[in-house]
Amino acid sequence: MPLDFKKCGAVIGASLAVSASILSAEELVVSNWDGYMAPDAIEAFNEATGNEAELVLHGTNEEIMGKLIASKGKGYDVVFVSSPFAEVLQNLGLAEELDHDKIPNISNLYPEATQLSHDEGNAFSVPYAWGTTGLCYRSDLVAETPSSWMDLLEPSEALEGKTTMLATDRWLLGAAMLANGYSVNTTDEDELAAVRDQLIETKGTLLAYDDTTFYAKLVSGEAEMVQAWDGWCNYGIAENADIKYVVPDEGSDLWVDTMVILKNSQNKDAAYEFVNFVLDPVNHGWAAENILYKVPNEPAMQALSDEFVAQFPNMGTQPDELLEYEQLRDVGEAQRAYSRIVSEIKAAN
Repeated sequence: MPLDFKKCGAVIGASLAVSASILSAEELVVSNWDGYMAPDAIEAFNEATGNEAELVLHGTNEEIMGKLIASKGKGYDVVFVSSPFAEVLQNLGLAEELDHDKIPNISNLYPEATQLSHDEGNAFSVPYAWGTTGLCYRSDLVAETPSSWMDLLEPSEALEGKTTMLATDRWLLGAAMLANGYSVNTTDEDELAAVRDQLIETKGTLLAYDDTTFYAKLVSGEAEMVQAWDGWCNYGIAENADIKYVVPDEGSDLWVDTMVILKNSQNKDAAYEFVNFVLDPVNHGWAAENILYKVPNEPAMQALSDEFVAQFPNMGTQPDELLEYEQLRDVGEAQRAYSRIVSEIKAAN
């Protein structure tokens, strides 16, 4: 997401597999982005378990984090957040130390999904979706296949005014970090200054900063190349087969969205049951098939048809390939510098 990754796209109704055991009725509060799980997921979970779970929505990681920090996690049971924020919840003592015996479906995760740098062994978070950030482009309008982040940062004259970049701090900065061979988690002041200067220069070539409608701009032809999360590029591909996705030669970040059970949850058993329910291959597979993001659930991904992967080639990216990219991490106090630099970039003439 961004740190909202995603999360809107067309939501296609689907019934979920019922795999949970019956629990005594409990009121469970799950906070997620809109459209990030099946429309009937909560209803299906309640029917399967006898719970009275409710879904509340958050627009961004920052929004839900503000609420969690203010309440010390009280009033919420399971939250969907991106991995740097899961890391913050753990560092603040707000995340439950997970009992894997209560999540038998955790065995469906790829081995690589247990090796994520923010939480090796899934001690406090369970990955829900993961992927890359790259270039999404109109192959019928762009003369040559883009291969470098510099194709976006210093576009050809023909592409000036026809490109967009993601507006969220970590991804906007990440493009220039990768282009210059820096860590996507760098806190080096000189490197951050170089990234700022580079992106100020790039600003004059852009059509827009855009986290939500960039794929629609590609479909209409208003934009010809955009910085994109792989799944959102798939939304464009679904509408126009001339839209393609590529990870530049300098690489990508590895983004991961996770499920976290709050330590102060009053409904721990139901919270564990919900996470286990999501990890059922049919339930988890809904996300891959409908929000068009890769999920770290091996049987769920293996169930995707060859035709589906052929239509959306980035869905075929293998877990070992994903782990070659550097994962976004919590950068602590440096996040203030990130936010300040992005404000300076956007305010520049």
